[in-house]
Amino acid sequence: MFFPEFCYSCGSDLVSREQLLCLRCLHQLPYTRFEKIKGNPVEKIFWGRIPVRFAASLLYFTKGSTVERLMHQLKYRGKKEVGMYCGRLMGQAFTRSSFSEQIDLLIPLPLFKKKEHQRGYNQAKLICDGLGESLHLPVSTEIIERVEATETQTHKNRVERWQNMQGMFKVKESSAIQNKHLILVDDVITTGATLESCAQELLNAGAMVSIYTLGYSSSKNV
Repeated sequence: MFFPEFCYSCGSDLVSREQLLCLRCLHQLPYTRFEKIKGNPVEKIFWGRIPVRFAASLLYFTKGSTVERLMHQLKYRGKKEVGMYCGRLMGQAFTRSSFSEQIDLLIPLPLFKKKEHQRGYNQAKLICDGLGESLHLPVSTEIIERVEATETQTHKNRVERWQNMQGMFKVKESSAIQNKHLILVDDVITTGATLESCAQELLNAGAMVSIYTLGYSSSKNV
């Protein structure tokens, strides 16, 4: 009832209905291994911008790839199970990393309420739920909110994206995160402007912040 009989990427038959990808597509996923590399490309995005404790992405995101097809199913086709599935993959990779600091809480990057209502869910929350299930960590959507809608980030450069995100997030429960270590979770990172803006508000509230996304793209047109 809940899982497809065919692979979400190539359309071939699935051996197990508990999987979304066939074994061939699963084994061909473009893992970054960033969670094992200090100073990886995702961490470098934030150097000189915000003091994150850890930053990584699970997979490379490229046009026409399995990762893009999964994201399309999740964001535009209502396939919520993709988020949980990918979050669990992120958790499996995280447990194999050398990152040993204690994590207190997982926070999905919030959507503007109107956009979340139109879509019916926040895809980052679904990914976060899968990650939380895998790592046995709590997930909260009550800590920070997105207070304004923003223009699309597509076709904007890094500075324009940063300017577009200023003042877009507000911490609601600062006392709950003081001196706590949080992982901020999202689907795909490009310039990092949105995550930076959200993370900065969490840092201002006294939290320690790490960042973990499903995909990493060097292209601005995502």
